[in-house]
Amino acid sequence: MNSSTETALIGGELKTGKALTLALKAYAVDDTATSWWCLLSTTALWLAALGGTLAGPNRASQICCSVMAGLLLLRLFVIYHDQQHHAILPQSKAAGVFMRVFGILALSPNSIWSSSHNHHHTHNSRIKGSHIGSFPIMTKENYLKSSRGKRFGYLFVRHPLTILFGYVFMFLFGMCLAPFLAKPREHFDGLVALVVHAAIGVTLFHFGGWPALVLTQLLPHFITYAIGSYLFYAQHNFCDVSFFDKDGWTYEKAALESSSYMKTGRWLAWFTGNIGYHHIHHLNARIPFYRLPQVLREVRELQHPKTTSLRPSEIIRCLRLKVWDAEAQRMVRV
Repeated sequence: MNSSTETALIGGELKTGKALTLALKAYAVDDTATSWWCLLSTTALWLAALGGTLAGPNRASQICCSVMAGLLLLRLFVIYHDQQHHAILPQSKAAGVFMRVFGILALSPNSIWSSSHNHHHTHNSRIKGSHIGSFPIMTKENYLKSSRGKRFGYLFVRHPLTILFGYVFMFLFGMCLAPFLAKPREHFDGLVALVVHAAIGVTLFHFGGWPALVLTQLLPHFITYAIGSYLFYAQHNFCDVSFFDKDGWTYEKAALESSSYMKTGRWLAWFTGNIGYHHIHHLNARIPFYRLPQVLREVRELQHPKTTSLRPSEIIRCLRLKVWDAEAQRMVRV
């Protein structure tokens, strides 16, 4: 990116609304070599970590490799997420095939992820219609009027244990089984993902027993989806979040007021593929994940976002938020 482009973005009057969105297009450029390096190097490390869970010299090293495999799978998932947005390798057929296979292995089949996540981006922060591909939101008024069964279902989806066990509830069920049962022909890859996942588990158990099953499959997936589910929750369910009805909603406002910047350390930012820069991602999903820190440094309009973090106190506060109080214009407990 040349200096004149940077000056146009960071100089002059502060840009807002669509002008800001248009300005970010300068960053929505894939660097093919960087994208392939991130994809292939992360895949190699992930496979090496999985190998370590089976061939490590002792149980302690195998457990360490299992944890590392979970963190690397999380990074690969964010890379997959970027490719599905066409932010990286948009013209590569090889990358497309690779990602379709990865989507099956990662319990996030292409047909399901694309439809639900694209819906999320176009309905982020809407009080109505935002439940597809995201955590449901009810107003306090509607919650109090709802039946006991509806309240239970709503709170179950947002419960900390449901998020912790995102592997089971969000992915095995939510991203594979439920979509397949609802639309078998459209989401047949959901069934394929479940069958492949089960076959891998049976194979691991047959040849390596419980240690292989737990350390090579169950623990890495548990780590990936516990962290991933919470990140996704907290980036749209935090103390200063805003939600809008159909009259007050705009794409730009939803990105800046309903998507947080999650502050993390350098290492966690690497493992999470910079997904913490979520307000920027929602303004322009075509910006590759490795450019997001640059955008934050150079675009002053984005340097004072609504933030959250992974401090225990912040996590507890986020998890306690349940419904949108329209009068107070904030999320509250019930």
